[in-house]
Amino acid sequence: MQHNIIHISLLVNDYDEALEFYLGKLGFELLEDTPLDDHGKRWVVIAPKHSQGVTLVLARASDSQQQAQIGNQCAGRVMLFLSSDDVQRDYEQWTSAGVTFVQPPVVLPHGTVAIFEDLYGNRWDLIQMSERHSLKSRFSE
Repeated sequence: MQHNIIHISLLVNDYDEALEFYLGKLGFELLEDTPLDDHGKRWVVIAPKHSQGVTLVLARASDSQQQAQIGNQCAGRVMLFLSSDDVQRDYEQWTSAGVTFVQPPVVLPHGTVAIFEDLYGNRWDLIQMSERHSLKSRFSE
């Protein structure tokens, strides 16, 4: 039996403002945007360009409890980890595009890491893994 995590749901205030951030500032791509009902609910799936991994499903908050969690789905901790082949390049491009970084790139034992926030305040690690800690080495052992 084989299982894979294929989607992660991310609470958003508005589909279109979230798409503007993820597509316009981070360069993600829209994989699907399908209306689900007459009340504006949509199935919106995005991912980094050329990614073959997990995708994000943008889920518009539908009640006050969900609204309260927008931007704080991981209680202030880093929620998502985005790999990069060049953290410094992405840091410079995204800073120019208006992305807020709470930590500039630093070199750590497991790789080069910068921390940014999405438009709602969810924290992301942008990480360029060291060769020793890369997923490639994990699966070749």
